[in-house]
Amino acid sequence: MDAQQHPSHPPPPPSAPRRPPPSPPPDSDTADVLQQIMAITDQSLDEAQARKHALNCHRMKPALFSVLCEIKEKTVMRVRGTQDEGPPDDDAQLLRLDNMLLAEGVSRPERQGRGAPAAAASTATPGGCPNDNGLEHSDYRAKLSQIRQIYHSELEKYEQACREFTTHVTNLLREQSRIRPVSPREIERMVRVIHSKFNSIQMQLKQSTCEAVMTLRSRFLDARRKRQNFSKQATEVLNEYFYSHLSNPYPSEEAKEELARKGGITVSQVSNWFGNKRIRYKKNMRKFQEEATIYTAKTAGDPTEVRGQGGQASCPSMPSSSQRQLAGEANVNHLTCWRPRSRHLRRN
Repeated sequence: MDAQQHPSHPPPPPSAPRRPPPSPPPDSDTADVLQQIMAITDQSLDEAQARKHALNCHRMKPALFSVLCEIKEKTVMRVRGTQDEGPPDDDAQLLRLDNMLLAEGVSRPERQGRGAPAAAASTATPGGCPNDNGLEHSDYRAKLSQIRQIYHSELEKYEQACREFTTHVTNLLREQSRIRPVSPREIERMVRVIHSKFNSIQMQLKQSTCEAVMTLRSRFLDARRKRQNFSKQATEVLNEYFYSHLSNPYPSEEAKEELARKGGITVSQVSNWFGNKRIRYKKNMRKFQEEATIYTAKTAGDPTEVRGQGGQASCPSMPSSSQRQLAGEANVNHLTCWRPRSRHLRRN
């Protein structure tokens, strides 16, 4: 009877296990992170600062820093056996360039004030060049001063750029050290790498400056050698022959060799001197009248003269027509018989 009052019911079936909600595919998280990274360049400065502050205040920042430290430690252990190959040691070459620039008077800035002329003269003519106040040396000093100014201007720009870039990288690494592990030693190493890169620029600047100075000095010395005046004896010998043969101032090859032997110069220099002398005399006859009178008097009293064309001795005195010309009566027709070979001055 009790069974009729309380019928038995089957137990309920066990409930199915709860399934977690479907997680997004892993690629979606990576794409979201990449999207945020790509958007950094488009953010304003305020937005970037806000994002940086949010990252620093995030509760998972210590965990992120710890993971980055582990990754860096594994990387260091993997490459610990290898030594860093630093930049080539250019200190020796830089030292040689500095010594050369110092010897040429370029490294030290040009001194101004009371002792400026003496300082410029002492530094402007290196390498054994005599110091004088000639026009050539003044031109040399001016060009050397220009090279010095360009060098110091470019060197100042280089040093300023190196300082600015080093400061920027140092501040950037210190800022990144809040997120990822960056030690002070690594910052110093990066600074050395930056300086080594800029040293190559400095070396190029000093090398080009040294080349400019050497080119200037080479041209100056070559010009001095080319424009070097003859000795007094050579000038006397050439002028005596020229004015004693004024009617035909074209010495033969034998006469040129004799003049070169007496003057201690070359035959080519004798030829060039006569070519230039004929042109100068023809252009300004009045200027050479007094000089001609002096050398005519010398040749009149000197029994040893250079033999002229055809092997005949030169006349001790000038013809009357030449004397009238030197006295002030310029005879243009007489000069036209010279038939100058070239109208351009040739270098002695």
